[in-house]
Amino acid sequence: MEKEKPEIYNMNDSTIAAVATPIGAGGIGIIKISGQNALPIALHIFQRSHSSISSPEDKDSADISSFKSHHLYHGYIIDPENGRVVDEVLLAVMLAPHSYTREDVVEIQAHSGPVVIRSILDLVLKYGAVIAGPGEFTKRAYINGRIDLTQAEAVIDIINARTNKSLEIATTLIKGEMQLCIERISDYLFNFLAEINAAIDFPE
Repeated sequence: MEKEKPEIYNMNDSTIAAVATPIGAGGIGIIKISGQNALPIALHIFQRSHSSISSPEDKDSADISSFKSHHLYHGYIIDPENGRVVDEVLLAVMLAPHSYTREDVVEIQAHSGPVVIRSILDLVLKYGAVIAGPGEFTKRAYINGRIDLTQAEAVIDIINARTNKSLEIATTLIKGEMQLCIERISDYLFNFLAEINAAIDFPE
């Protein structure tokens, strides 16, 4: 029997954002945005390479549909108030329901430095996103049916894995193999119970 697809959850239609990589100097820092306004917010501060768009008004009228899911776009984060270039970035677009949260997700991949990452996050929050709570991306993935409870717990196990064996166990869980095993046992018990009830109701 085919399972019903769960409705996409959206907490008060809020779009959340957070830094997805450790804060500090490094090669790449990522700001993740999830929610129905993820792409409009990102595009308000993003200018594609070789683009003729030069003003915030033009940026707002840019064709959102030209940004395809699971594509990377090279460009610059621009402060709309003064036109200042904040950083050269890659923009990763993952549209619902084919994303981790099953919402529209945008990742801004910038140079990793505390000042530049904080500046980009501040712009994202300024133009409509709210800061994500601890574990909120995974919470939305769970509520939207992207992962089950064992997979949600496996995310933490993968992050905290200290040995190859513990990592192996966690990756088994995140693939949903335990849930499949539980469903098989549940189906077996359900059918067994049905046979018992039938034998009680219709004894030979």
